[in-house]
Amino acid sequence: MAQIEAAALAQAVIDGDAAEARRLALLWTGAGGDPLQAIELGFAPGIRRVGELWEEGEYFLPELIQGAEAMKSALAGLDPALRASRSGRPERGSVVIGTVQGDLHDIGKGLVATLLAAHGFTVHDLGSDVPVDAFVAETRRVRADVVAASALLTTTMVVQRDLARAVREAGLEWAPRVLVGGAPTTPAWAREIGAAHAENALRAVAVAEALVAR
Repeated sequence: MAQIEAAALAQAVIDGDAAEARRLALLWTGAGGDPLQAIELGFAPGIRRVGELWEEGEYFLPELIQGAEAMKSALAGLDPALRASRSGRPERGSVVIGTVQGDLHDIGKGLVATLLAAHGFTVHDLGSDVPVDAFVAETRRVRADVVAASALLTTTMVVQRDLARAVREAGLEWAPRVLVGGAPTTPAWAREIGAAHAENALRAVAVAEALVAR
């Protein structure tokens, strides 16, 4: 039954049906379902499929926006249950996250931020089109353990390199780790700029956990 419901969650996002996505999210948690499983088994695969359809030329900007809105609606429906599940958990670390300057893509970054928070991290989400200086200033202000930067355009990947360098050269008393992701990024790119890499939102959580454990 959980698998059937998970498929329905994914389909609501693929269809760009925000009302249905929220309704299903509330039904899932109302029946005692784990909100993280709703994301990991249903909504996250749904938004990934929206991205694939966009890349394949099957979806255009209106469908992409509708999928993003459905995803946001689903997460809003899950938020009370996610907050309750975090209650009493020890904090795993602090993360500053954003999409780099010149890039307005927000869906994947928002999903990573939600999952990090659900797994016990304190997340400071700077949004999209974030300058390097803003990343560094917020990292200093909150003493972040991890700086996570998304780039969905090949033209903005270079900002990840600038950010990794700026964090190293900021003269901080501790050594925050930089985590990068986004469709054009690769593990080789991350190694080149001195950062960690995650290929998707679920992997980002595992990598962040490993970074703060070091």
